[in-house]
Amino acid sequence: MNSPLKHAVRAAATPAADFHARVDKLLPQIEAKANEAEALGHLTDDVVAAMRAAGLYTMLFPKDVGGPELSPFEAMTVIERLSYAHASVGWCVLGNNMEGTTMAIYIADEGIRKVFAGGPDITIAGNGVPRGFARPVEGGFMIRGNWAYGSGIQHAEWVHSGCFVTDPEGKDMVIQPNGQPKIVVTHHPRATIKLLGNWDVLGLRATGSFDYTLSVGDELFVPTHMTYDFDIGAPRRGGPQGALGLAGYSAWAHASWAIGVGRRMLDELVKVIVPRRDPFGPSCESASFKFQFAQAEARYRAARALVYETWRDVSDSCGRGETPSLDQMTMIKLSLRHIHDVISDVGTFAHRAARGASLHNTPMQRFYRDIHAGTQHILMADQIVEECGRALLGLPGPNAQWTVFGVTG
Repeated sequence: MNSPLKHAVRAAATPAADFHARVDKLLPQIEAKANEAEALGHLTDDVVAAMRAAGLYTMLFPKDVGGPELSPFEAMTVIERLSYAHASVGWCVLGNNMEGTTMAIYIADEGIRKVFAGGPDITIAGNGVPRGFARPVEGGFMIRGNWAYGSGIQHAEWVHSGCFVTDPEGKDMVIQPNGQPKIVVTHHPRATIKLLGNWDVLGLRATGSFDYTLSVGDELFVPTHMTYDFDIGAPRRGGPQGALGLAGYSAWAHASWAIGVGRRMLDELVKVIVPRRDPFGPSCESASFKFQFAQAEARYRAARALVYETWRDVSDSCGRGETPSLDQMTMIKLSLRHIHDVISDVGTFAHRAARGASLHNTPMQRFYRDIHAGTQHILMADQIVEECGRALLGLPGPNAQWTVFGVTG
C-alpha cells in the first residue's frame, strides 16, 4: 500500500515541517477515534483538544492576529494528511482555517481586538453562504434566519453566518448595480445560536454539520465591526496571500481535502484487492482490473499534480509580495472542481472493484461515502466552471476579479 507520507510534501526546510511532526503524533489518535466520532455525529472532544494544542486549526491565520501564516501550499500538505486519516477531521480543520482566516483579514480592528483578545487559538464554524437576512440598523445589523451545514459547530466558540442584506424594514433584499443581491457575513458568539440536531447523512457524518438558528428571539444584533461584505476586495491584513479572500481560501480548503480522501480510497482498494481470490483467480491479476487501476491512478495523480502546481504557483507569488492574478484565481477554481470530478470517478471505480468489501463498516466504505458527500458542495457548481471558461477565454474586463461564485467585470 502507498504510504500517505509518500504522497505529501514534508521537506524539513519548510515552515510546515513542525506541523507535520505534530501530525505524525496525532494520526494514531485520529484513526483510533474515527468510528466513535462517526457514531457521535461530531469529532470527539479529545481529538479536537489535541489538534487545537497542535495549532492545526489556525495554520493560515495571519501574523497580525498572532497566527503562523503558513503559505497556502504548506498548509495544504497538512490538510491532505489529516483528510487521509479521517475525512471529517480534515473537513473540520480546513473549515476553521478558512473561516477564521477570512474573519481575521476582513473584520475591523475593533472586532479583531474582541475575537483575538486571548491570542489566535479560537474555533469558528457556521455557513457563510446566505441563508439568513440582515437588516441595517445603527451600528450594525439585526440578523435572522436558519442556516445549514455548520461543520465543526459542536466545538466552535464563534459562528459566521451569511445573510442577504435587506432594507431597514427587513422586507426587500438590497440589489447591487450588477444585479446581484448584497450579502454580508456576520460573526457572533456560539451562545447566540442553537443546533437543530439534524445531521443524519450519507457521508462526512463526524463533521457535526448541523443546521442552526438563533437561540433567543427572532433577531440578533451584530455590530458592523463583526461583519464583512461577501464580495469584499482588498483585505485589511494578512499580507499578499490575504488577497485570496473568501473566493480563494474556500477553494483552497476543499481542494486540500479532496487530494487526501482520493488517495486514501485508492490505497484502501490495494489493501483489499491484492490478497483476494475469487472464482476467477487472484483479483489483482485480472487484466481488466490492472488496466483500469492504472488509469485511475494516473487520473488521480494528474489531478493532484494540477492542484499542487496551482497552489505552489500562488504561494510563490504571495511569497514574492505579489497579489494572485485573475489567471491564478481561475486555476484555483478550475483545479478545485477537477480534483472533485476525479475523486468521484476513481472512488466509484474503487467501490465497484472491491465488490462487497466496501459495503461493510470499514474505512473504505466510510471514505466512499465521504467523497460523495464532499462533491455535493456548492463550490462544485457547474456555473463556477462556466466562469472559469469565460476567464480562460479572456472575456472579462481588465479590472475583473473573482468572487466566491464567479467573475465580476
